[in-house]
Amino acid sequence: MYDLERYLNVRSATGATLGPDGQVAFRMNTTGTFQVWTVDEPGGWPEQRTFYDDSVSFAAYSPTRPELIFGKDEGGDERMQLFRLDADGHVTALTDCPDAKHHHGSSSRNEPHGSDAPAKHRWGGWSHDGERFAFASNRRDEEVFDVYVQGRDDDEAELAAEGDGWLSVGGWSPDDQTLLVSEAYSNVDQDIYVLDIESGEMDHLTPHDGDVRYGSAQWAPDGEGIYLVTDDGADLLWLARVDLDGTMHEVVADEQWNVDGVSVSHATVGGDDTGPVRLAYSRNVDGYTDLTVGELVDETTISTLPTPDLPGGLAGGVSWGPEGEQFAVTVSGRTVNTNVFLVETETGAATRWTHAATAGIPESTFVDPELVHVESFDGREIPGFFSLPPEDARAANGHENGVPVIVDIHGGPESQRRPSFSGLTQYFLSRGYAVFEPNVRGSTGYGTSYMELDNVENRMDSVKDLRAGVDWLSDHPAVDSDRLIAMGGSYGGFMVLAALTEYPDLWAAGVDVVGIANFVTFLENTGSWRRALREAEYGSLDEDRAFLESISPINRVDRIDAPLFVLHGENDPRVPVGEAKQIADAAREQDIPVELLVFEDEGHGISKRENRIEAYTRVVDFLDEHV
Repeated sequence: MYDLERYLNVRSATGATLGPDGQVAFRMNTTGTFQVWTVDEPGGWPEQRTFYDDSVSFAAYSPTRPELIFGKDEGGDERMQLFRLDADGHVTALTDCPDAKHHHGSSSRNEPHGSDAPAKHRWGGWSHDGERFAFASNRRDEEVFDVYVQGRDDDEAELAAEGDGWLSVGGWSPDDQTLLVSEAYSNVDQDIYVLDIESGEMDHLTPHDGDVRYGSAQWAPDGEGIYLVTDDGADLLWLARVDLDGTMHEVVADEQWNVDGVSVSHATVGGDDTGPVRLAYSRNVDGYTDLTVGELVDETTISTLPTPDLPGGLAGGVSWGPEGEQFAVTVSGRTVNTNVFLVETETGAATRWTHAATAGIPESTFVDPELVHVESFDGREIPGFFSLPPEDARAANGHENGVPVIVDIHGGPESQRRPSFSGLTQYFLSRGYAVFEPNVRGSTGYGTSYMELDNVENRMDSVKDLRAGVDWLSDHPAVDSDRLIAMGGSYGGFMVLAALTEYPDLWAAGVDVVGIANFVTFLENTGSWRRALREAEYGSLDEDRAFLESISPINRVDRIDAPLFVLHGENDPRVPVGEAKQIADAAREQDIPVELLVFEDEGHGISKRENRIEAYTRVVDFLDEHV
């Protein structure tokens, strides 16, 4: 049996970007945080290119030079700045803007930043000539994201468009004269615009009534339209082309699963204007990726090419090479740690380019989950992944007569637990714990109606789904139903606390990671730029305050009967650290065994390896003591 540190030292290589000279850049966490690395050939020795204590969040190669732009925040505060990494290793700071206007800032204990906090920057892409780049930022007003364009050699960016909410940049048109811009009103309602950079005019492509999702928007290489995924007029996401006059055409629709992303090569095969264009799109099949690669026969017809032979079951982050002849993709699976592959587009042949190590742990020891469906209180089938520890792990830990189970709940709630690699999950399995990962109502991946089943007044129905999962586990012959642990992060942390207060007799322990304890204080103190988006999901402070109070675990803390571990980052801008402190204090007043661990150099989640080792060593010791 390997110790926890070994499992948390399993590396990941992700987020590949192809350079104009054939070099591949990617992010890898060999040093304990994700840094930029490059490699020149498959299996070649990678070269580390950035050296920071904090993780690099993305990297994007210039289309014309062997240089890239990357982003990084400080201490998990999510106030990302942009930097250029030149071929010789020199780093230039492109954005360093401590001038965001905090019109609604606070000085409460939940607010980690003062009025001199730097602005946030969200990457929008290189121009095709490599001379400019675009981004969205809340420099002008912390609550609003505007669009900026900056020359490669310029010290200052130009304001291209003022927003009155949450704007994002989706990329440059083929002639580099316009930008694709998305405006988000909530996680399930967006609009797409085309911004004329010179005039500042924005043409609205997607007028609609009600909530409609428009995502993964990509310019068509002809510059006369865009490709995107949408649920306009349907429950499931489908692939569409939208002409610049707003006319929408169906390209791919699936009757059972979401088409959840598309990537279009801007180059034509053969390098001339008449050659075919290649693209890749993915379907989310019960949490697994079904990747289709093809060529555009015309604007709405795809001729499919051979399916890439990729391991793991999950693939994403496509980055195209010149003329669309190959693309890089990140691959992961529950028994396959995350690595970068290059795929030959025409044949589907895949070659592994990175070899992120498994810390000497044999892949053969990793456990694949079983996809299960649990009937909930209203007869609805709730999907989830259930993993049982190997027989030898059960025996070694004295669990032959029934295994304890960690019910691991994802955040979001507009998210989905998918079977990607997790060293922590594999460690728990090696220690004789089973792991159950439900995709309760409100999860993405199963259609819009399923995703909206937990909105506002229906919030606690998702907690009832946890109860249904516990009933299913209790009937399983391998499970010890007296030793069930609720664990989750962010919104999943709220679900942990809600489960402990709604069904206190079911749980042996709870582990709350960066979770919401009080929806009112959470909404009052979350980053002002995201408050409106979160109110669209949870309910508003003005109209739903009484309801938000009624479902907040802090107001039912007297019902908690299980030991509680609370884990948080001091710099968390999403769920401020005050949420952790108030639930820990209140539970202690009820004489509940509580451990509170706060890391001063972390934000919304524990990302640095040394911190993860300390945090989850403490969690394991806590569970060993109480479970």
